[in-house]
Amino acid sequence: MRADPQRDAELREEATATGQAPVEDGFRVEGTLKWFDVTRGFGFLVPDTGDIGDVLVHFSILQPLGRRSLPEGARMVVDAVRRDRGYQARSVLDLDLTTAVAAPPERERAQRNDPSALIDQAGPWEPVAVKWFNRLKGYGFLVRPDDSGDVFVHMETLRRGGVMEVEPEQPLRARIVDGNKGPLAVQVEEVL
Repeated sequence: MRADPQRDAELREEATATGQAPVEDGFRVEGTLKWFDVTRGFGFLVPDTGDIGDVLVHFSILQPLGRRSLPEGARMVVDAVRRDRGYQARSVLDLDLTTAVAAPPERERAQRNDPSALIDQAGPWEPVAVKWFNRLKGYGFLVRPDDSGDVFVHMETLRRGGVMEVEPEQPLRARIVDGNKGPLAVQVEEVL
């Protein structure tokens, strides 16, 4: 995307008019995180001042902070730009979690297996095939040749095995454990 000097000037003007300090071709927005959906990978920031409306916060701008999500109520300062569908944060300039709503205690959260922590408990490599996989949701299911039930597989498990793309019926090899909710692939690799 090429720089648009006229649009940059408009953004600066708009930032000044709404009381937001300009930041390069975007503008600085300070506010409180209204909510963040970990599954969908985004949430919204409510600005303290101005009339620009909520600002989209995508999980990709949290990665430099070592985070994949944020708790509701977190205070943020972001560099934002106007997009076709509204305002979007480009980067996080400051983050304060002291006002955030506390996450529920560990015992109240759904018990989840960390596949990488279960590798020592996994069985031997066995042939499997992709039943279906949804990239947006970040998970899918594999099937064994004997069709003894679906095997859950998470996107991170595939990535750790160097498998970047999968298609239905694609043959793979997996090491599987019995998880809290059924069979779980903890290691996956492509068939050579």
